[in-house]
Amino acid sequence: MNFRRKVEERFQWDHQNTKKHSSVAPTFPKLVVSSIFFISILCLFYTLSFSNASNSSNHQLGISKTIRVIGKEIPSPVPFPPKLNPVVKTNLRHIVFGIAASARFWEQRKKYIRLWWKPQRMRGIVWLDKPVKNGSSDEDRLLPPVRISGDTSKFKYKNPKGHRSAIRISRIVSETLRLGFEGVRWFVMGDDDTFFVPENLVRVLSKYDHNQLYYIGSSSESHLQNINFSYGMAYGGGGFAISYPLAEALAKMQDRCIQRYPGLYGSDDRIHACMAELGVPLTKEPGFHQYDVYGSLLGLLSAHPVAPLISIHHLDVVEPIFPNVNRVQALQRLKVPINLDSPALMQQSVCYDKIRSWTVSVSWGYAVQIYRGIFSVRELEIPARTFLNWHKRADYTGFSFNTRPVARHACQRPFVFYLANALYNKDMNQTASEYVQHRISRSECNWKMADPSRIDKVHVYKKPDPHLWDKAPRRNCCKVLPTKKKGTMVVDIGVCGEDEVIELR
Repeated sequence: MNFRRKVEERFQWDHQNTKKHSSVAPTFPKLVVSSIFFISILCLFYTLSFSNASNSSNHQLGISKTIRVIGKEIPSPVPFPPKLNPVVKTNLRHIVFGIAASARFWEQRKKYIRLWWKPQRMRGIVWLDKPVKNGSSDEDRLLPPVRISGDTSKFKYKNPKGHRSAIRISRIVSETLRLGFEGVRWFVMGDDDTFFVPENLVRVLSKYDHNQLYYIGSSSESHLQNINFSYGMAYGGGGFAISYPLAEALAKMQDRCIQRYPGLYGSDDRIHACMAELGVPLTKEPGFHQYDVYGSLLGLLSAHPVAPLISIHHLDVVEPIFPNVNRVQALQRLKVPINLDSPALMQQSVCYDKIRSWTVSVSWGYAVQIYRGIFSVRELEIPARTFLNWHKRADYTGFSFNTRPVARHACQRPFVFYLANALYNKDMNQTASEYVQHRISRSECNWKMADPSRIDKVHVYKKPDPHLWDKAPRRNCCKVLPTKKKGTMVVDIGVCGEDEVIELR
């Protein structure tokens, strides 16, 4: 009421003053008074309501922002932030494979694909040069769909040592993109004689932003191959990954790009040439393995880089990775440790049996080697040359990495134990893998020390670590445990403890 009385008194003074100095009609002041009164009431009501709402909001959210209403600062209501959709981590459904194959070798090599392909969880296409007889067996239904590559006769090919099928294979990523798969983050290229470890492939690709332009793979083990082609080129046999945006960019320009390089040899160098024009360099991941070598992979796999094993190529060229079985049976055995603890597959740990002065090197899920004497980790992490280079020569200068010779002295040659079986103990959350000695004829050793030939098998215990590659790369540590079992060695593998070092003595 005081506020109203003041308004009326003010109006009366203004009205009298106006009568003296103005000739405005008497009805106008009444209209002005009514308007001012009505607006004042509205302002008062709005101020009280807004203040209450703001105080309530401020109490709930603790918001300190203010706005000015009729000369008074009060907290401003801020709405709740919109709920963000959680980022879905990359999984197998985000990857589409393009597998290069030929009708000539399809019957043999489809057995390799069947070993690693997961039909209910994976997507992809096998691209052939011509039709093949469709298999009706249950095993053939476990393979990816088969398609015939598009006609490439319009493209020039002038390399006298190569084959024009390279053009067809180089277009596989682009042809797969045009099929319109949904929800794709990565296209992965591979050959029909390539064995993939899909879980490790996912782990590696999850590190990268699939919305960016990425070309991920690795170079050859052959120094000469890398010189002839490029150290900056991903080799398709070992496999490479292209992010979806890069695949889109490639598909738009690839046919024009291919026409500019008729003299190139293969498909990989054509892809690399187009990547160079797009300005995208190779991001190297050492787990992709071209394996341009001949012979036994023991030296390479038992000293695998501290990185997830992603692929093994040239299965028809190298020896079976396990002795006394064929190539398919060997890879079938490798699936056992893959299913138990794929991150740890082929990861090397080195420890010492100090009582017997032995060095023990464990390549988990594959092999254990026992050496007489003490060898440094620095030496054992270098692959032994159990293989020949791509030109079938025992020339250590032909490799793109360090190697060491296979010991000739009878006492220095390692005793090799290959994986026989592996199990998982759910109650203890622990894997138990057994490695049996591969007995071969040996020259007699006259060293006065314990003889590893008396060990028949090695039992290795290890807890699975699905987050192994979410951390900085580091080898696991191992310990030789005491046992009363005759002819048996027991080894425990695990994450290195604080201040734990692999010391010689």
